[in-house]
Amino acid sequence: MKIVCDHKIPFLKGALEPYAEVVYLPGNRIAAADVKDADALITRTRTKCNAALLEHSAVKMIATATIGYDHIDTEWCEQKGIAWTNAPGCNSGSVQQYIASVLAGLAQEPGFRFEDKTLGVVGVGNVGKKVARLAEILGFRVLLNDPPRARAEGPEAFVSLEQLIRESDIITLHVPLETKGPDATYHLFDAKRLQGLSPRQILINSSRGEVVDNQALKTCLKQVGIKAAVLDVWEKEPAVDLELLDLVLYGTPHIAGYSADGKGNGTTMSVRAIAKKFNLPLQDWQAVHLPLPAQSIYPELNGRGKSPQEVLCKAILHTYRVEDESRVLKQNPGTFEQQRADYAVRREFGCYTLRLRGVEKPVAEKLAALGFKLEILPE
Repeated sequence: MKIVCDHKIPFLKGALEPYAEVVYLPGNRIAAADVKDADALITRTRTKCNAALLEHSAVKMIATATIGYDHIDTEWCEQKGIAWTNAPGCNSGSVQQYIASVLAGLAQEPGFRFEDKTLGVVGVGNVGKKVARLAEILGFRVLLNDPPRARAEGPEAFVSLEQLIRESDIITLHVPLETKGPDATYHLFDAKRLQGLSPRQILINSSRGEVVDNQALKTCLKQVGIKAAVLDVWEKEPAVDLELLDLVLYGTPHIAGYSADGKGNGTTMSVRAIAKKFNLPLQDWQAVHLPLPAQSIYPELNGRGKSPQEVLCKAILHTYRVEDESRVLKQNPGTFEQQRADYAVRREFGCYTLRLRGVEKPVAEKLAALGFKLEILPE
């Protein structure tokens, strides 16, 4: 059999070669001629899997190593008998870490206290649930908005989008891109909704660029309609609106889910899906030997003279600083795709063992709840 793969999917090379001819190509250049005689595709978001690509191919399955699947024409594929699968939740821990870094960055502002803030989570799936849990651990009041879940589970745990907007200091978006239907999310935050925000509020989008009307957001920021915006995703990316990039507090090149752990999970889920479909002996395969980050994975953290919030922020920012990546993109916006392709190794909280000294037990418990391993040093 033959499998065509995006050449930037990590930890994949060597896994399928004993059982198939494997061809690696740049995702945005995979063409109809490349897949004509292929049995399967393993993709990322840069490959548009539609009739133009697949009409006359032998492809029987598409596995995307991403949570999102709006690059797959699922209706057409299902009509043609082409199976497809995504990797739900694969990078949820990575996005949680991204949001944690944003919140820790915001906390550097004098007087910013987690306990005084309300965080609204729009979209409470695999990612949104972890972000909500993060916020609860840090001490935020948390509001949840997810109409499909509210209908299925009952409305008790959820609020309307209007209430969430009205009461939240920070709004973070974790919805899929849906262009039609009762739960459409295309331009969910359009000009009208953005104009309803206040100068005290901060908007974070790490879902899909089209969920926020970028032109309307640019106007809103120019008029100081909101305090700040953080964007990891953009309309028409990689062609980032340079004026909007300059206006946002943090702007990053669609890498919120790009930890090595998240990438490994996505690759693992894709290989297992292909193995199940074609009855290959790889249904327990796991991406292994993930690389280590440049910074120490055994940092010492002294809590003497520091508030609980300062200790939490120091631990989070040791693992990852969104502001550093934002600085690089703002200085070099033309290398958006290169920054994604050559992304530095980032590891999630569970990779780190914090060596604690002078940290009170309740704070240590919060660090453990975030996923850190702990070693208590003698006083």
